Amino acid sequence: MRILLTNDDGIHAPGLEVLEAIARELSDDVWICAPGEEQSGAGHSLTLSRPVRLRQHDERRWSVSGTPTDSVMMALRKLMDGPPDLILSGVNRGANLGDDITYSGTVSAAIEGALAGIRSIALSQVYAREGMGDTVPFAAAAAWGAKALRPLLDAHLPERTLININFPALPAEEVRGIKLAAQGFHDYSRGSIVEGTDPRGYRYFWFGLHAIEHTPGHATDLEAIADGYISVTPLQLDLTDHAALGALAERYAQ
Repeated sequence: MRILLTNDDGIHAPGLEVLEAIARELSDDVWICAPGEEQSGAGHSLTLSRPVRLRQHDERRWSVSGTPTDSVMMALRKLMDGPPDLILSGVNRGANLGDDITYSGTVSAAIEGALAGIRSIALSQVYAREGMGDTVPFAAAAAWGAKALRPLLDAHLPERTLININFPALPAEEVRGIKLAAQGFHDYSRGSIVEGTDPRGYRYFWFGLHAIEHTPGHATDLEAIADGYISVTPLQLDLTDHAALGALAERYAQ
């Protein structure tokens, strides 16, 4: 089995090292193409206004001067001598739960893989508090990653479906198990905007992070993580509200 790894935290991120160890429990045929720098919050963006640079680190490891989506596209179209059987994105430093997945470069890399018809899975490690930087512990992902992935390797999935996995902020031995869960939704709240002044006297603004209040719904990813489980959520790329089509059709028929 050929596996392509990518992320949005960058080629040198600790989570990518964890992901490579997980992937090598499943296969020896592992390829890596990831952003050269952190691209958290990049979503499904594609670099169009400047050239993308490519750097090779070893025989099967590259970085690009672009987004997670750029990384997947470059790997599939320029770098690999054949398509992978599986794309793994992560392990992200931080949760990708509920409606926050719309911002996620980690999930978006898996979206790009799913659009290409390749089984694609995003993995994220929840952490307990802000400001942890590179001290975020990945023990739960490292210990449970391969176990969470194996049932998905030959499972039937509809076209353009990807999987989103989140590991709770717990020591590996305290994780309660794995739960299939629907995507949850936060009570709408965004991070704060931190204002400051640079050394030249100009104002700047930095999008801050803070705990977002949420009400876990029944059997959602938010609830699973809050209860100490690994959440596994299938996501589909058809965003059409099919129920609304009929109601709107009546209005246009008038």
